[in-house]
Amino acid sequence: MARGASRSEYEYAIPSADAVAMLAELAVSAPIDKVRYRVRCGAHVWDLDVFAGENQGLVMAEVELGHEDEPFDMPDWAGREVTADGRYYNVNLARHPYRHW
Repeated sequence: MARGASRSEYEYAIPSADAVAMLAELAVSAPIDKVRYRVRCGAHVWDLDVFAGENQGLVMAEVELGHEDEPFDMPDWAGREVTADGRYYNVNLARHPYRHW
């Protein structure tokens, strides 16, 4: 669930049978093809996703903070802020790939 810039995340082992059932029910299209790099900038580690396939040409950076007001250094290489732009959500990139914008 999205609340401002925050997103719900759950990180724990899922039993294999449950994972198969979840994928069968929830997968909306082909998987998103990307390579993730981890890049340190100041006190934080950024996830840098370089997309391929239907989303080729898109590169996105994300930093996880303890809370929305936590200060962080914006890297010189970062582009514009797209947190609130729903087109960049994974579900929308799967349904409406970047190359078709």
